[in-house]
Amino acid sequence: MMTLKIAVRNILRNRRRSAMTASAIAVGAVAMLLFGGFMAYIVTGLEYRIVRSGGHLSVFHAGYFDFGAGNPAAYGIRDYEGLIKRIHQDPVLGPMVRVATPTVTLFGIAGNFAIDASKTFYGVGVVPSDRDRMREWDEYDEQRMVDALGLSPKTPLPNLRDDDASRGVVGVGLARILGLCAQLNLKDCPQPPAPTDASTRGAPPPAEDFTELAQRDRVAAAAQPDAGMPRIDLLGATAGGAPNVVSLYVRGALYQNVKELDDAYVGMHISLAQRLLYGRGEHDVTSIVLQLYRTEDIPAARARLVELFTQQGLPLEVHDFTELEPFYNEVMGFFGATFGFIAAIMSVIVLFTVVNTMSMSVMERTTEIGTLRAMGVRRRGIRRQFVIEGCVLGLIGATSGVILAQISAELINHAGLFWMAPGQAKPIPLLVLMSGVWKLLFGTWLGLILLACVASLIPANRGARMPVVDALRHV
Repeated sequence: MMTLKIAVRNILRNRRRSAMTASAIAVGAVAMLLFGGFMAYIVTGLEYRIVRSGGHLSVFHAGYFDFGAGNPAAYGIRDYEGLIKRIHQDPVLGPMVRVATPTVTLFGIAGNFAIDASKTFYGVGVVPSDRDRMREWDEYDEQRMVDALGLSPKTPLPNLRDDDASRGVVGVGLARILGLCAQLNLKDCPQPPAPTDASTRGAPPPAEDFTELAQRDRVAAAAQPDAGMPRIDLLGATAGGAPNVVSLYVRGALYQNVKELDDAYVGMHISLAQRLLYGRGEHDVTSIVLQLYRTEDIPAARARLVELFTQQGLPLEVHDFTELEPFYNEVMGFFGATFGFIAAIMSVIVLFTVVNTMSMSVMERTTEIGTLRAMGVRRRGIRRQFVIEGCVLGLIGATSGVILAQISAELINHAGLFWMAPGQAKPIPLLVLMSGVWKLLFGTWLGLILLACVASLIPANRGARMPVVDALRHV
């Protein structure tokens, strides 16, 4: 305790120099924590979006992950309802699985022939009530960030119901391309310009086969109560290779974050997707999506699923969301490397600042060191004294940096800043996540203190090895 008191008094000898050193450490802490908090916000936001829309794990027929995009109907999962029931009833999986729901993924052409517009689409058939439950997932209880990302559980899939297979949603980009902006009352979504004679002079004749196929659903749908809502026709190929068309009432448009997906996304009821993909054949699903209560249970749940499928001889495979969304790993790698680079620069600055400060302190106290050595203080005692002073400087600077980072994060979060992230369809809020990142806070705080202690060892060793006679006659 006496050594600590002496260290504090020695730090206060030159308050300006000590304040500058502690400030350099605090600035390093603020820089690392603010970037780390921003990184945590981006990564956590990605996880929220992926898990709420696609779950933690997905079960596919063997081979679908590699070849299913070319022919999804050939890799369907049969008896999926019984498989979902077994997953929920399993004593190991049951407590971990929050939602298990079937999904149908398909591709085709979406057309709005009222304006002669069409576009290739990426369709997802879902059970609306299951997807609404998935959108309520909030493992980290970060409601402010969830609302900022537009993922509030108060906004379910627009007007989709389990008992009505005719309804669906599209991406805002696809709604713009198909001329549905005015009918869906979308903001910042311009209507396509009226075609001119020059633009249609060389156009090919309309696809009569497509129109005839679409006409079948239009006659049957004319008596439906939703007949006044915007409707598009979806063309796909069945498992047998025959063309197939269904009509979809568009009940709303949702941003899909990535522009390419936003310009092609169609969400629909699973039964409508099955009718488009399988026609009159047996209706399978292309995957079973599992959303867990906790992300950390992914390895255990995946291992148990593989064990069950092996025991029952089912040709199924399991993939987690990091495999299905490679962009997640790319973002993690990029931000991890950037954070490491910033941490290295800040560490070098702190290291040289502490070494310089402690070297000046050793030089100024040379006579004092000689006196202490003449009174019988050993070298390790001199070394310990200067190391403790460096550690106290690191403690003051690191603690101040953590407090300043918390204040700065609050100011940034309430400033209403937005930025256009790479690949996004619209600007997103710029936030710094400081709650729930205790490992980052404690790791940065402890790391800077240890760095200051290690940096003080260099001048401390120099002072401890100083000859007693030379130190006593130093002027």
